[in-house]
Amino acid sequence: MNLQSTDFELFDIPAQFAQDSAVLANKWKDLQREAHPDKFAAQGAAAQRIAMQWSVRINEAYNRLKDPLKRATYLCELNGALIEAHTNTAMPPAFMMMQIEWREALEEAETVAELEEIEHQTSNHKREQLSKIEQLIDVEHNYAAAANEVRALMFVARFVGEIEARLDKI
Repeated sequence: MNLQSTDFELFDIPAQFAQDSAVLANKWKDLQREAHPDKFAAQGAAAQRIAMQWSVRINEAYNRLKDPLKRATYLCELNGALIEAHTNTAMPPAFMMMQIEWREALEEAETVAELEEIEHQTSNHKREQLSKIEQLIDVEHNYAAAANEVRALMFVARFVGEIEARLDKI
């Protein structure tokens, strides 16, 4: 294992957006078993520290790879398309209008049914965006366009979190 490997190299999987979550989980378990610090107890404290570093690195990679938004961000950045979510907030006008409509609907929502309807709409949009991101990354290799979709998906994910928080209060 090489600490400088990409997450995909570390997990020995293709560097693509579409991933099988069961394969990822199994690879993670195998890597963790291989790098577990207890396996290195007889080799001394230094070997155990290195194993601990590996364990942390494996967990970081797994957390990035198992989350579609983090995986898309990582793939875009590996391919030179920086997300820059804090500085690049430009969005297409149609998406901006949809955001405004969702925000207004959320502010006006008073019942669980209304909130669930907004959540349903945004979840459908999220699935569509994930599909579009998969197409842009895995088929078209258009990482710049994918980065734009990732930025939009970040908004949608935050908004879904706000809806869930409202539902929890009710």
